[in-house]
Amino acid sequence: MAKFTTLTSHAVPLPADNVDTDQIIPARFLKVTDKHGLGDSLFCDWRYLKDGSPNPDFVLNEPASQGAQILIAGDNFGSGSSREHAVWAIQQYGFEAVIAPSFSDIFRNNCTKNGLVPVIVPESTVEAIWAAIEADSETQIVVDMEQLKVEVPAAGIDESFPMDPQTQHRFLNGLDDVGITLTHADAIDTYEAARPAWLP
Repeated sequence: MAKFTTLTSHAVPLPADNVDTDQIIPARFLKVTDKHGLGDSLFCDWRYLKDGSPNPDFVLNEPASQGAQILIAGDNFGSGSSREHAVWAIQQYGFEAVIAPSFSDIFRNNCTKNGLVPVIVPESTVEAIWAAIEADSETQIVVDMEQLKVEVPAAGIDESFPMDPQTQHRFLNGLDDVGITLTHADAIDTYEAARPAWLP
C-alpha cells in the first residue's frame, strides 16, 4: 500500500446517489483473484454499449476525464455487497480518492484497507465541486491527508473531512493490515522465542 500525503488532480463527476458495488463492478467479473485488469470493467454496464464499444454518453469515456485521479460521487456511494473488487476496480482504473457525501460502511472500510481514500464532505460541497468541473473540466482538486482537507482553489472551496487518527496514520505511512502487524515484529519475535517448542 503506497503512502498518501497530498493529491492534486482534475476529477470525474459522477452525479448519482446510491451507486452500488454491482454497478461499480458487475458480479460476472468477481471470479478473478488477481486485481490487475479490473479497471477495464469499472462501471462496465454504463461504460460500454451492448456491442462492447465505449458509450459516448458516459463520463469516463469523455476526453476530459482521462487521467483524472479523483472521482466525485453522490450520496451513499458503494452500497450493496462487501466485494473488495469494487475498490480494486476503482484503483486499477487510476483513481486514488473518492469524494462523496457518504459511503457504505463496508465499502469505506474496504477503501481504507486497500489504500483508496474515501473523503466525506457535505452534499453542498460535492455539488459545488461538480459545478466547478462543469465550468472547467481541468479544475484542480487537492486532497490533503495531513491536514484532512479538500481544496478547490478556483472555486474557493476549503473543506475539512473526518477521519479517525488510526486510519489517517495508515494512509500517511502506507500501512495495510499486514504492514500494521509487521510494525510489531519485535514483539512477535519475542513471543515466538518464549513459546514452548512442543506447541504446534
